[in-house]
Amino acid sequence: MSKFGKSVLAGMAALFLIGQTVVTTSAQAHSGTTSSKEIQSAMQSENKKKEMEARSIDHVRLIGAFNLPHEMTYKGTVVGGFSGITYNPHNNKWLIISDDRSYHNPARLYEAKINYNFRGFQTVNLVDITYLKQPGNTVYPNKNQFLSSTEGIVADPESIRFDPQNRSIWYTSEGDRSLGLNPFIRQATPDGSFISELPLTETAIMDEQYEKGFRNNLALEGSTFSADGETYWTAMEGPLLQDDAIPTPESGALSRITQYDREGNVLAEYAYPIDAIPEQPGDGKHADNGVTEILAINDQELLVLERASVQAEDGSYSNYVRVYKINVNGATDISSMESIDKENIIPFQKELVVNLNTLALDKVDNVEGMTWGKKLPNGNDTLVLVSDNNFNRSQITQIIAVEIIPEDK
Repeated sequence: MSKFGKSVLAGMAALFLIGQTVVTTSAQAHSGTTSSKEIQSAMQSENKKKEMEARSIDHVRLIGAFNLPHEMTYKGTVVGGFSGITYNPHNNKWLIISDDRSYHNPARLYEAKINYNFRGFQTVNLVDITYLKQPGNTVYPNKNQFLSSTEGIVADPESIRFDPQNRSIWYTSEGDRSLGLNPFIRQATPDGSFISELPLTETAIMDEQYEKGFRNNLALEGSTFSADGETYWTAMEGPLLQDDAIPTPESGALSRITQYDREGNVLAEYAYPIDAIPEQPGDGKHADNGVTEILAINDQELLVLERASVQAEDGSYSNYVRVYKINVNGATDISSMESIDKENIIPFQKELVVNLNTLALDKVDNVEGMTWGKKLPNGNDTLVLVSDNNFNRSQITQIIAVEIIPEDK
């Protein structure tokens, strides 16, 4: 049996045992009968599932934004690098992951209370911290620790998702070709302990010749569970080496969005058309554009968050952030293609939902995370986004909330 197979089986066994404990306790308490409270809870869960599957989006309305202080600390850690966010509807709290790479503190996520209503934003309060663990229950090392001991791997966490079926956590890491580390997708318990790992697609795995696989800092940036929780999607920030060149101000590029079943089998894969970089950078300056997050709307549609950064002549950066809606219908399944260069394929068709630069935000920064939030009293969903300040004084850690206006309203 492969290492992955053993890992998944161990994770499934752990979750099974947790479930067995709950079932046994319930049976002992009710002598083999099902209480009205349990029936009501099951009905509520089914109703929530139907609500999620029925989501639709026409446009959004800005509720407000909240900035955390620069160089904020919490429980001995430096707060920043917010690259992913996910909502736990069971306790009305959010989990926010940092892409620190264990430089300031070990790889971690924060639990937060994010308070907003129809009229605007109130507060954001961090209420807990969880350190992510490797197999063996050790925290992830930073680059220097890795190079000196080569024990474990350096994590570059980018996306986090709350598992709607068993309340575990799934997160992605971008990897690092210079360290010989591929990206990964891992599942953890609520306390951060390792459960299992999904296999990376063969097309994304690096080679020694730098002709195939992921590009540094353009890898597993986005993830989402499907609306029914049965499948798991991931998104590459930029094109694989063998697929396409990176975006320029003159042309866009094709990246890959992949759908897995819960056992790690690839069900489908599609090409996503990244926009061209929206502005020319200063002479000799940096500019990029890529996918920073995805989010399932229903069983056919997903949201895709694109973020472009453009450096001006004076060295300052401007960010251009857009949210698109895509539909799997009509797109070519490219999961069997080692390269899509020169292939006759149909990528996702996309429709602009919102350009954050057109909203009344004081600043549009490096927005990297996106999740569903709580419902408003009028029944509309909310979307919550976070920006990654890169632990840089010139950038901000910002939480943004918008109201979703569905198609039929």
